[in-house]
Amino acid sequence: MGKFTVLVTDDDQDIRDGIEIYLKNEGYNVLKAANGVEAIELLETSDVHVIILDIMMPKMDGIAATFKIREQRNIPIIMLSAKAEDSDKIHGLSVGADDYVTKPFHPMELVARVKSQLRRYVSLGTYEDKTQRIEIDGLVLDTEAKDVSLHGEPIKLTPIEFKVTELLMANAGRVFSIQDIYERVWNEPAYNAENIVAVHIRKIREKIEADPKNPRYLKVVWGVGYKMEK
Repeated sequence: MGKFTVLVTDDDQDIRDGIEIYLKNEGYNVLKAANGVEAIELLETSDVHVIILDIMMPKMDGIAATFKIREQRNIPIIMLSAKAEDSDKIHGLSVGADDYVTKPFHPMELVARVKSQLRRYVSLGTYEDKTQRIEIDGLVLDTEAKDVSLHGEPIKLTPIEFKVTELLMANAGRVFSIQDIYERVWNEPAYNAENIVAVHIRKIREKIEADPKNPRYLKVVWGVGYKMEK
């Protein structure tokens, strides 16, 4: 996967160093930070392609750092946490993370998730429809530039939010089940995916809909799934 750079952010030096060893063995450049403040400072001076971000850290925790990062960047963020509850995972994803890994974890699992996020971030997409520009009533998605705008105003989506939006816009009018969305976007079998998909749908609606409770674009088909209205 070329010389991509991964920013590893954790207040535990042993964890930072351990992750660094495995990532470097896979050919990645690695930057390290002990807290959210250091991570954001490194982002100002370095070209980073994936961020690994622990939640519980001093000075600035992972949640606050994610909020700050998402103000300007859509770099994939993989959150680390010792908490395994679904509510914690949903909270992490709802603030803008793209993936969530529970400690303790096998380093190669984390490496695999880094590779998966990079594929989504740098590729043009894997869907059958390769149209560069998709437009639905003022909502425009550019698959090459990887940006979205609404009536000319840019919309900031995370990489996962972009892929969900791309899937639905490229197949406007078609209803996708939660399982279909998860397996096509996350590229892995859907297991307890309902909450994860629902969180991302809600976040997309908050960004593209004038009234998220009465959406013009992203609609639910009760008992079936979601679709992008033509």
